[in-house]
Amino acid sequence: MKFINYIEKVSGVDIMGIVSLVGFFLFFLVMVTWVFKTRKKKFQEISRIPLDN
Repeated sequence: MKFINYIEKVSGVDIMGIVSLVGFFLFFLVMVTWVFKTRKKKFQEISRIPLDN
């Protein structure tokens, strides 16, 4: 029996797939928005953190 046959027997698997896809998309959208809104100076400060003692 193939794995897809087990997945089809689980009730609500289509809802879980849609929820996880929407969650991933929202997280990706938030991260892209944060990257474009953050100033370059902040990224330079963050990049120096491992070097500061």
